[in-house]
Amino acid sequence: NISNEIEEVFVPYEKVIEIRNNKKRIKEKMFFPGYVLIKMNLDLNTKYIVENTPGVLSFVGPRGENPIPLREDEIKRIFGEVERKEGIEIIETPYKKGDAIKVVSGPFIDFKGFVENVNEDKQKVKVTVSIFGRPTPIELDFIQVELEK
Repeated sequence: NISNEIEEVFVPYEKVIEIRNNKKRIKEKMFFPGYVLIKMNLDLNTKYIVENTPGVLSFVGPRGENPIPLREDEIKRIFGEVERKEGIEIIETPYKKGDAIKVVSGPFIDFKGFVENVNEDKQKVKVTVSIFGRPTPIELDFIQVELEK
């Protein structure tokens, strides 16, 4: 029975907030896209079953040889990173320097400008808009702007 041999299957991911058209959408972003961590008793049978699972290409390591297990310090680092990021909302920004944007909320609503700087840690953009015909830099939250169409 394979369920006795495979102790745990783990796909580490974090929740990321994506902003598109001024709408928040939560999506899951994998730490290691394309990889699945498996804690299992390795023998010829379990190796065969895993390698013949639909969607699985192979184990990490030299082809034809036994897979290379993760070291204890690597496992602790992966689980520590997952625990550290749990509960933290990360907004994935589609903005970069030079992007044309439109302000969608706040006192500068409907102003148009260009992104000068992106601060992902503070989740803010510095934007230059025209106020009374003069270029004026302002700092706004990611959620206050959207890319100009």
